[in-house]
Amino acid sequence: MINESYFRLKLIVFALVSASFTNIYITQPVLPILQNEFSVDLVTVSFTISAVVVGIALSNLPFGMLIDRYPIKPIVLVGGVMVAVAGVVCAFTSNFWVLITARFVQGLFIPALTTCLAAYLAKTLPVSSLSIVMGSYVSATVLGGLGGRLLGGWIHEPLDWRYSFITASVFILVATAMAMKWLPKPDQSLIVNRNRVSFLDLLKRKELLLLFFCGMASFSVFSSVFNYLPFRLEGEIFNLSTESITLVYLVYILGIFMGTTSGRISNRFGSGNTLLLGSLIFGVSLLTILLHSIIAIVIGLAGLCAGFFMIHAAAVGALNKKLSSGHGRANALYVLFYYVGGGLGITIAGFVYKVGGWNMMILLSIVLLCVPVLTGLNERK
Repeated sequence: MINESYFRLKLIVFALVSASFTNIYITQPVLPILQNEFSVDLVTVSFTISAVVVGIALSNLPFGMLIDRYPIKPIVLVGGVMVAVAGVVCAFTSNFWVLITARFVQGLFIPALTTCLAAYLAKTLPVSSLSIVMGSYVSATVLGGLGGRLLGGWIHEPLDWRYSFITASVFILVATAMAMKWLPKPDQSLIVNRNRVSFLDLLKRKELLLLFFCGMASFSVFSSVFNYLPFRLEGEIFNLSTESITLVYLVYILGIFMGTTSGRISNRFGSGNTLLLGSLIFGVSLLTILLHSIIAIVIGLAGLCAGFFMIHAAAVGALNKKLSSGHGRANALYVLFYYVGGGLGITIAGFVYKVGGWNMMILLSIVLLCVPVLTGLNERK
């Protein structure tokens, strides 16, 4: 009976989180299509991604506080319905700014399904069970991000990009219904108070702040490269179709394996060395994708995923090892910096790409890698 309960909980976690992350990147493979359909420039069309990321960044901390006061089910219900309704609006609107507004609304309510769920698990599960269930959470973030890209790219050709939003909305409503029916009530005896420190107290700790900026810089680079990749691959030299570009995103699945692998590397060689190794792989991969070869770009993108998830996993691990309390708030701050980095990275990189092209954008990305390198050197001390 206990095994069945944990399996059901892992299934709910996987469904909710993967459905949420599917919505974040759903327009990424079809950005050139949206640019032509709505007659907007490269930077403006990127708002279909960055609006979601900014929404997540803004609402992450408020939802983190709500889950400390209210039961999980009403929060998940409101979040799931709002994300789905906004997705339907995206599918039917012919106004670009209505599309951006609806995407922003999706971002505002995604933390109700992700941040709140993670906080609920951290507060109510014993440590031995938490590590197992969170494995489903991490895998779902990777597969959801990949699924959104594949959904947006593959459905476009036979139907239209709008149908991908309908599919994603149905997916998230099904996941929400599963949570309403099967999400267990928390065992009050297991609930602990892990928020004994304030956000300001955490921000005053320089070693934690450096880790926050590490997540911010690395995700800024990662999201920028993958966001403007369709423009690079559909242009001269490559001239790939939307479906072919979407296939390239399959390299993202490496994140499933790198999360657990990086944890083992960190335990054996230390977080600092893992951050430095991840930064090295990340940097070499950025140089590789400058080459005018689709094989080199695929190899480079695979390395990019490996390096990024190595940095991300090592940074989160180092963060939690430094804490004796306030785990929930510290992780909420990390997520806040992480998504602010993604939003800013996509927007700034768009201007750089527009002015200086792909090579200039990659140069900026390499400069930003100095942050995880410095973080790794600091961790080695």
